Amino acid sequence: MSENHVPPTTVQRLPVYLRCLLRAQSQRMALINSVGIAEMAGTNAAQVRKDLSYLGEYGTRGVGYDVDELAAHLSRWLGIDTERRAAIVGFGRLGSALQSYPGFEDRGVRVVAVLDADSAKVGTAVDGMTVESIEDAKEIFAREGVEIAIITVPSEAAQRATDKVVEAGVKAILNFAPASVEVPSDVVLRQADVAAELQILSFHLNRLRGARSTR
Repeated sequence: MSENHVPPTTVQRLPVYLRCLLRAQSQRMALINSVGIAEMAGTNAAQVRKDLSYLGEYGTRGVGYDVDELAAHLSRWLGIDTERRAAIVGFGRLGSALQSYPGFEDRGVRVVAVLDADSAKVGTAVDGMTVESIEDAKEIFAREGVEIAIITVPSEAAQRATDKVVEAGVKAILNFAPASVEVPSDVVLRQADVAAELQILSFHLNRLRGARSTR
């Protein structure tokens, strides 16, 4: 089946399933069934089977899935069996924390450049890299083969930073800035809105408290 026919909600769950399979590998499990994946993923077995069915015929009825084979297939499907090179745009506290985060490479992403608009930060050495000017994004991205831009600038600078990386040729953006940005139709944008997620958690806490108070 073509990747274009996989529902977006399924695509969002595939990295979770891969994480479960990597956990199974660490536990030296050779086989795992949909129930086992569902328990690790916090979903149900029927959903797991349906999601994985979009990727082709994998697994044996009554036996389960070969852990190594399915993990490799999911990695290929998600495009992380080959390295994706990324740049962090905005070297503040969040950008600095993400730059030093070791988990990216485990997920097939390598941070190869750090950019900022602040001339006071440009030239700063950081873990073998040097913070460079966002004004030079096109040349830097071409030099480093950057495919993904991670935006970690303040909200008022988000659209300008996004425009700069789009002009530089990036087709995939992860936006941590607390602001909506616009991109061309051929650019994939994901919004990492931590504040919104916290507000959703607050909403659920209110519901839980309300439920307890009515008992």
